[in-house]
Amino acid sequence: MQLEKSKLIGNQTIEISGSKSISNRLLILHQLFENIEIKNLSNSQDTQLLEKALNSDSEIIDIHHAGTAMRFLTSYFAIQEGKTVILTGSERMKQRPIKFLVDALRNLGAEISYLEKEGFPPLKIVGKKLEKNSVTISANISSQFISSLMLIGAKLENGLEIILEGKVTSKPYLDMTLKILRTVGITNRWEGNIIKIDPYKQTEKHLQNIPFIVESDWSSASYFYSLAAISRETINLNSFKPYSLQGDSALREIYWKFFGVNTISEGSEAKISLFPEQYFNFPEKIILNMNDCPDIAQTLCVTATAIKIPFEITGLETLKVKETDRLLALKNELFKIGCISEITDDSIISVKFFEPNDNISIATYNDHRMAMSFAPFCLIKELNIENEEVVEKSYPDFWKDFKKIIEKN
Repeated sequence: MQLEKSKLIGNQTIEISGSKSISNRLLILHQLFENIEIKNLSNSQDTQLLEKALNSDSEIIDIHHAGTAMRFLTSYFAIQEGKTVILTGSERMKQRPIKFLVDALRNLGAEISYLEKEGFPPLKIVGKKLEKNSVTISANISSQFISSLMLIGAKLENGLEIILEGKVTSKPYLDMTLKILRTVGITNRWEGNIIKIDPYKQTEKHLQNIPFIVESDWSSASYFYSLAAISRETINLNSFKPYSLQGDSALREIYWKFFGVNTISEGSEAKISLFPEQYFNFPEKIILNMNDCPDIAQTLCVTATAIKIPFEITGLETLKVKETDRLLALKNELFKIGCISEITDDSIISVKFFEPNDNISIATYNDHRMAMSFAPFCLIKELNIENEEVVEKSYPDFWKDFKKIIEKN
């Protein structure tokens, strides 16, 4: 998609659908407990793939690029007694490790085998009753592995105790899972390095007709924060709560501290306005650990490059096992927009900014966030986004919403 050099049309309002992270957790719980009513479900491809898989009678479940679906369904199908499935995905999905989760489930008694490469999908899962109720798993891997176990915990006869080893990665996502479980009536606690999920007992309060309105997606909001920061124009976003379950809501503080974008919340209308301070003194350098919100790192790096603020971002070890190696992809594409950077296994550091060439074409690596995080750079220079349809994974309406608020400069 060719994006001409543009300017932002100020004070426009965008409606973003429900959070993918919250929607996917609720879909699993809805399937397990049946009586949860979900409103404002995400319209992302990932959520649609998960919903389709949960309602499928097929023995082969193909979730394509949907990493969350792969992780959550591995645990879900492991406890479906009498049901055997083959869980597979795209070629990239077959390169994304799942060994830590499979090992944890096997230790609980699950019957899971690898059909191709050891430690990676596709998986053959024979559903059975899991007798054990305690498992140890590394905490510095994907939080989705741990959330996957948490979501099935209440269905185990004696609940589930999860012992976390090492430094916790993406802690807000685990907090989100626990809060959602509590909201739908499942008691739990996190003490030290142990998470305990109590079993759901039929004699207790039934999970009857519990309505859950999914708040809009904060990671999707990040691209509009980027537009506001670069343009210094106000943007309004609907259906956002002032107190969020989502870890990526940290971008409110991040974009205020480093880019002077103030988030003004109108709680009664569930609306926020992104209001850039016109005489903001930008920092000499952004130094930030994004361990709790790695999914917005790409957006932040593009914003910083557009404004030419040096950055040193750490805590990004999980980005290497996403839809692509996001750190390498980010380094490659930042160079095209005028930033030389260096990467390690968990960080990216800007080295030098320079005036980019014309005819910029951003490769997306089958990664939705690469497409959307680089799009706001069109406020600086014309560029092409390759394979723009990848946004369907998390935000199908992105280009429609994006074009609603920009015009040719």
